[in-house]
Amino acid sequence: MHVLSVSSLKGGVGKTTVALGLASAAFSQGLRTLVVDLDPQCDATTGLGAIGVFGETVADVLQNPRHSIVHRSIVTSTWTKLHPGTIDVMVGSPKAQVMDSPAPTIQEIWRLEMALAKVEREYDLVIIDTPPSINGLTRTAWVASDRVLIVTEPSLFSVVAADRTTLALEELRKGLTPRLETLGILINRFRPQSTEGEFRVNELREKFGDRILPDFVEERTVLQQAQGAGRPIHGWPGESAIEMAQVFDKILELVQKSFGQKSTGRIGKNSRKVLRLNRVLRGQTLDEVLKTEANEDAENSVESILGLEDDQN
Repeated sequence: MHVLSVSSLKGGVGKTTVALGLASAAFSQGLRTLVVDLDPQCDATTGLGAIGVFGETVADVLQNPRHSIVHRSIVTSTWTKLHPGTIDVMVGSPKAQVMDSPAPTIQEIWRLEMALAKVEREYDLVIIDTPPSINGLTRTAWVASDRVLIVTEPSLFSVVAADRTTLALEELRKGLTPRLETLGILINRFRPQSTEGEFRVNELREKFGDRILPDFVEERTVLQQAQGAGRPIHGWPGESAIEMAQVFDKILELVQKSFGQKSTGRIGKNSRKVLRLNRVLRGQTLDEVLKTEANEDAENSVESILGLEDDQN
């Protein structure tokens, strides 16, 4: 099972639309797909047709990731009415906002990782729709992920937001989860005839180079129409929908190439790193832990250099 977070630290860039487009592509290709809706606005849950009152949601999972709670929080999308396959959603909830602390503890940050470990044999791909912030929910998603797709738009503040995201990801990767990698930066809501848009795209390319994905997602009303109707873009009629579906197919292909053939296992509650951090640092915030880990890495590097010098002498 592979896990991909779809993230942006700037709201209103169409992050959920991208997450649902990729889920649609995965479902159309027969991948057993789970969408985890961590955004308290719950748009991904609605877009997957999961409407109603649910006994357990992602908020309950983040409080107590027991096997029974995890499974009850996952429901089947109505997309399966179009054709057979597996496309499920871990139901979002406004109550998840309570867990979106700017200073989550190390114990809290592992919980989604633990939850996904309980279903890793049931899915090929997990897509996490994160909130547009750098707080607890987003970082909980990143700790549970193998890759992060950064979504941006060609606008004035897009470069700053994308830069903040890449720096935050690198800090987390170095300090806590080495398997985490940035898939790239996807430009969404692109308008081909916009001079301002072209200028901002060039600005992003100058800053990030080949980290900008080659395919852009154009601004098309058909994407909002399909999302609002709780339908996958691959099942929406019209030429525009077909064109958008093909774009998401190409992006999914990049995702799969990035993952390769090697399956990545969840860390699990008995991992040495989890046991050590939970035992020694469980009451500390994530930022405190990252600082501690960075200091240890620096000390180890100094010791290694001194050791080499001693050997040479």
